[in-house]
Amino acid sequence: MSGSVHVLNGPNLNLLGRRQPEIYGEQTLGNIETMLRDRARELGVGIDFRQTNHEGVLVDWLHEADAQGAKAVLLNPAAYTHTSVALLDAVLAIDVPVIEVHLSEPQTREPFRHLSYVGMAAAHRVAGLGAQGYLVALEKAAQL
Repeated sequence: MSGSVHVLNGPNLNLLGRRQPEIYGEQTLGNIETMLRDRARELGVGIDFRQTNHEGVLVDWLHEADAQGAKAVLLNPAAYTHTSVALLDAVLAIDVPVIEVHLSEPQTREPFRHLSYVGMAAAHRVAGLGAQGYLVALEKAAQL
């Protein structure tokens, strides 16, 4: 989808709403997608919304967003935030601005979550706002 915002979600986010709601909130990924699509329509922006539990698929989708001329990528890499040099390399390799999104604030959690490989290359970061963080990130993307 040329000129659209690609929203890419990593591992275990398909379990939102029932997975540790005290940390990640009670919204499902489907709720977040609906909320984003509604706001994107108001902003006149297309959305390509996806989720995978596989690191290589996220890398492929980043490449695809670039090849399709996406306006921006909202990337919630989930646990891959803290482990994936492959995602860092993919973000560095593309021309599309990437906005890193997290439901919780990794900096206030376990020490191993303080390192973000994606954050080393992301244009912006939105964290700790729950599902609303996706809306904040979409607003940033629409301004690019």
